[in-house]
Amino acid sequence: MKYLILFFATAFLFSCPNEPDDGSLINSDDPTDLELNVLSYNDGSGIVVINATATNANSFHFFLGEGTADPVIKNEGIHEHTYVTYGSYEIEVRAYGPSGRYVSKKKRVLVEAADPVPVGNGYSTPFSYDGMELVWNDEFLGSELNEADWSHDIGNGCPDLCGWGNNELEYYRPENLSVSNGVLTIEAKREDYEGFKYTSSKIVTRNKQAFQYGRIDIRATLPKGQGLWPALWMLGTNQATVGWPKCGEIDIMEMVGGQGRENTIGGNVFWHNGTERDDDPKSYKLSEGTFADEFHVFSIIWTDTEITWMVDDNVYHSFSTTPADRSEFQNSFYLIFNVAVGGNWPGSPDDTTVFPTQMQVDYIRVFQEI
Repeated sequence: MKYLILFFATAFLFSCPNEPDDGSLINSDDPTDLELNVLSYNDGSGIVVINATATNANSFHFFLGEGTADPVIKNEGIHEHTYVTYGSYEIEVRAYGPSGRYVSKKKRVLVEAADPVPVGNGYSTPFSYDGMELVWNDEFLGSELNEADWSHDIGNGCPDLCGWGNNELEYYRPENLSVSNGVLTIEAKREDYEGFKYTSSKIVTRNKQAFQYGRIDIRATLPKGQGLWPALWMLGTNQATVGWPKCGEIDIMEMVGGQGRENTIGGNVFWHNGTERDDDPKSYKLSEGTFADEFHVFSIIWTDTEITWMVDDNVYHSFSTTPADRSEFQNSFYLIFNVAVGGNWPGSPDDTTVFPTQMQVDYIRVFQEI
């Protein structure tokens, strides 16, 4: 792993009350020779390792620069900490001796996000297939979202569907989306906005692009962390008139982060079987690594008789649409990209979740039979 060692430091000797405070030693038990090293891993984990040594020290107090006055206290001078927000932090270590006096050093560390995955890394699919034609695509060229094809859903679903029906914790904002270097990026952040603790972005092709049948390829990398819920999915264009789930839902890909789940995605459908909601989920697990490590292609092939799900052209699920109570899937659907935070399925973020975190999309391509 790459790491960064920063060497901006100051050192002082302090006394407890009723002792001289001019920095002079009062006995041989005073701590001396404090050395401080800080390593910040440049892998997006937020992990920082602090290593302090001192002569005559019997305890070390670690102040981590996160706005709390309470230090982490250890007998040894080694501490590993995970920062959940990228940024610059001033770390102070105080080495205490038997005399009750301490010597202090400070260093500033920059906790950085991992470099974006190079767009050339990972699996890719072609621009053409035998017997099919490319009817629509977005390669995310330029510097902004193409609003002829996409719109933003903004907010948290209130007042009609607060939490988007899933008790989600994020507020969707256009500012959390960017387009550059041929990649669309949705960034989930831990920040206070409009009464919510997290922000993210959600885009839809509703009333702009819709499709009935075809092959859909989406090349993307996914975020990682407890409480994150990225999804690439579709809803029936009659949603506004018949509601969900009677409009039908096709989940091309969704993932829940944390607890080692970032190596597994799911494909699913929702419909109304005449009496109640129904669904048919299946999952795909990588043999190694996670979906944050490199680009993968999430695909469906949707015909008038079935829907088939693939990851990197590997089929892992199929669903028949021929029964009469599955007529939803004979209609047109529009597309949705989003990264949710929290909710009934993933649960809430915790102290291990590092923000900001991103979903990157290289392209979406829709093919239909000639």
